[in-house]
Amino acid sequence: MINATQHDEKEYLEEIKEQLTLAIRRVDGAVKQFSDELQQKKEYIHEHQSGMDEADMVAAGQSINRMAFTGEAAVSRKRKLLKLGQSPYFGRLDFAAPGQPAAPVYIGVYSFFDEQRRANLIYDWRAPISSMFYDFEPGEAFYTTPAGRVAGRIERKRQYKIRDGRLEFMLDSDVNIHDDVLQRELAKSSDDKLKNIVATIQRDQNAVIRNETAQVMVIQGVAGSGKTSIALHRIAFLLYRYRETIAARDILIISPNKVFADYISNVLPELGEEHIPELGLEELAADLLGNQYRFQTFFEQVSALLEHHDAAFIARIRFKSSFEFLNQLNQYLLHIENTYFTLTDLRVGTTVVPAAVIGQKFRTYHRVPLLKRFALVAQDVRDYVRHAAGRKLSGGEKGKISEAINRMFRFHHLPDLYRDFYRWLGRPELLRLDPSRPLEYADVFALIYLRLRLEGFTAYDHVKHLLVDEMQDYTPVQYAVLSRLFRCRKTILGDVSQTVNPYSASSAEAIERVFPQAEVVRLYRSYRSTSEITAFAQRITPNPHIIPLERHGPEPTLAACAGPAAELAHIGQLLAAFRTSGYTSLGIICKTLRQAGQAHAALQAPDVHLLTEESTRFKEGIVITTAHLAKGLEFDAVIVPFASARTYATAVDRSMLYVACTRAMHELTLTYSGELTGCLAG
Repeated sequence: MINATQHDEKEYLEEIKEQLTLAIRRVDGAVKQFSDELQQKKEYIHEHQSGMDEADMVAAGQSINRMAFTGEAAVSRKRKLLKLGQSPYFGRLDFAAPGQPAAPVYIGVYSFFDEQRRANLIYDWRAPISSMFYDFEPGEAFYTTPAGRVAGRIERKRQYKIRDGRLEFMLDSDVNIHDDVLQRELAKSSDDKLKNIVATIQRDQNAVIRNETAQVMVIQGVAGSGKTSIALHRIAFLLYRYRETIAARDILIISPNKVFADYISNVLPELGEEHIPELGLEELAADLLGNQYRFQTFFEQVSALLEHHDAAFIARIRFKSSFEFLNQLNQYLLHIENTYFTLTDLRVGTTVVPAAVIGQKFRTYHRVPLLKRFALVAQDVRDYVRHAAGRKLSGGEKGKISEAINRMFRFHHLPDLYRDFYRWLGRPELLRLDPSRPLEYADVFALIYLRLRLEGFTAYDHVKHLLVDEMQDYTPVQYAVLSRLFRCRKTILGDVSQTVNPYSASSAEAIERVFPQAEVVRLYRSYRSTSEITAFAQRITPNPHIIPLERHGPEPTLAACAGPAAELAHIGQLLAAFRTSGYTSLGIICKTLRQAGQAHAALQAPDVHLLTEESTRFKEGIVITTAHLAKGLEFDAVIVPFASARTYATAVDRSMLYVACTRAMHELTLTYSGELTGCLAG
């Protein structure tokens, strides 16, 4: 058996590292050659440009571009080889096809093809043959290629931890191989950024990552189920599988905030892919509204709900987050198309254009957005008049036709139509459209939806795959906007238990109503938190389906304090203990930004960072922030301050407390003065 013992494996690792070093030298030589040739080409053009015609210059420019591109590809190849030198592979399969002896298949983050031997020494984790590492234990197995299924037998399965080119441990195949490695990985301190999980992908996760058929993939995953990592690895897989037809620039990530976008920014580059364009939902909204409106952000909406209870405000949010609201918008659009275009005969000089002709022209363009039809109808009417009169039209006559056609429709401006919608609905009190105040967040995407339906928008037609995170915080009308704006494949993920605004939450079932063709995957196993922390969070928001990974740690602590000053002093002591604990990240997660700011001011220290909605970078070490901004993040230890009955009392508060507690990997402490929150009674 090839490389049967740990000694054999260490020798083989040194062999592979030597091959990688030789490959790096060859790449260095190629890069230098490209650089020299590029310099020579530029010098040649500089010396001879006076005698070159336009065709020569174009050809020379194309040649330089080709050489530069080839050089960039070589530099990228070197970067991958250097990374492989640190950790060449993490897994191995000894696979025997029928009638053939078993051959070892080493699996890493990237592939490594030895050009000297003409052999693949390391297979990319996304390669078809590598799928068996995630899907099968030793025994009968198969993998699927574009040419068909390849069946055979796995004789051995082995997993490695190689760091800085040194073999730290290896585990031979058994049913618990992934659990053993998982336990080792999860027991470690968290990093300052989300990392790739290629060495610990589980079978159910692998099925989601490698799904090639779903037009819309909806991932409903409990807190700590790895759904964001899975979605990013899915993107990496699709870029590998369809590399001839899709590139990083063709994908768009809609992320909840800039801090989260920064937190996940390492994953795809670690997997050898370029940076993926990312956009916040508010940025998208500003673009779609042409930056013509000031509007409340989602963060500001949630902050307003947390700071004071306003029944009318909640009622407006509830209604505008419902399917009934979206249905009413669609009914209104049908109503205005059928009743707001008042047809009349139109006289131009001695020619009369009958109302029936104008109506027929209008109906011809039923597939064109409503407000875009009038210019087309006006042009058809001009052609009709010109043909009937047998002459050209004057500029004044052309303008008269356009004005007359426009006047036949009751409204031409979005705010007027949106205001009219509430009159038509018989509920004008639901709209607070005041030019001196920002538009309420619940109105932003309703206005955008009207714009898409009435005017159309094509700026995002180039996107071939859309990734949407925190799906539970999107409303039906927001999904209707995304559905119309992005006609491409989608991966949508989130957890309905982690909504920060229960008045506007969407479940996977609700999303299915907007995307009937969606494939919904539910992930119940939680990997982030210890069993004790998971059980504690269940007291806040019970979920009978959650399956915690059996990893144990200290019980969460409830620290009662004599008053606010004593509470802050106790948190100061917890910070001192953290600094000597060996952990690398601590999250102090408050309900509101006001509380977070007060805590930050009281706990002043150079290693304590305040994250706000304006922050663009995730800071390592000690972070103070809100539950809203902490969504998607994880910390070795979490402190939830001010966990009193006065702070956490409403349905929104309960959601915030759940999100805060489920950020903790190893340790969780709640501090409070006065009466403990009733959210923990369940």
